[in-house]
Amino acid sequence: MSMVKSAACRQCRREKEKLFLKGQKCFSDKCPLERKPYGPGQRAKRRVIETEYFIQLREKQKAKKYYGLLERQFAGYYRRAVKKKGITGEVLLQLLETRLDNIVYLMGFATSRAQARQLINHGHVTVDGNKVDISSYPVKEGQEIGIAASSTEIMPVVEARETGGTINIPDWLESDLEKLKGRIIKFPEREDIQAPINEQVIIELYSR
Repeated sequence: MSMVKSAACRQCRREKEKLFLKGQKCFSDKCPLERKPYGPGQRAKRRVIETEYFIQLREKQKAKKYYGLLERQFAGYYRRAVKKKGITGEVLLQLLETRLDNIVYLMGFATSRAQARQLINHGHVTVDGNKVDISSYPVKEGQEIGIAASSTEIMPVVEARETGGTINIPDWLESDLEKLKGRIIKFPEREDIQAPINEQVIIELYSR
């Protein structure tokens, strides 16, 4: 399980954009970014010269935080994307979007990706009826994702069900919050992916 040590709200403020790392708090007026739309720290309001490299690096950092990955993990996804057919940037996003932890979050079974990873690591999530405890498990088209029958009443799942999830479920997924089951209807194309990420800028960084 990846560990990001910086406080979630500070990460959003650093990127000056909501990364939806704190579940319902991100959708309320308690979100620190609403009150302090600038980076954390005493020098946050100073003028920064945004060079091409700076913009590329910040976009990569934002993507890492958005999906909850460490540098080594993210670089590994880039290498995999390069080897696959298609536009590298789009393939990279597709690989990240179809991680099991991201799918569990998008289906509304958890209020954040961090919570989704915790559910998976503790054996509360199933793929086609079998428990899977690997957050990075690549979910394929047609596979059914669900919450284990013995885990439907644990607090994180109950909370997610009561709030109805935290975001709109994308068109390439179907989800039933009552039965706590869902399925990938189709493999996501770029226009189906809601992530606020400019993948081409990240590819340019790795290509330097």
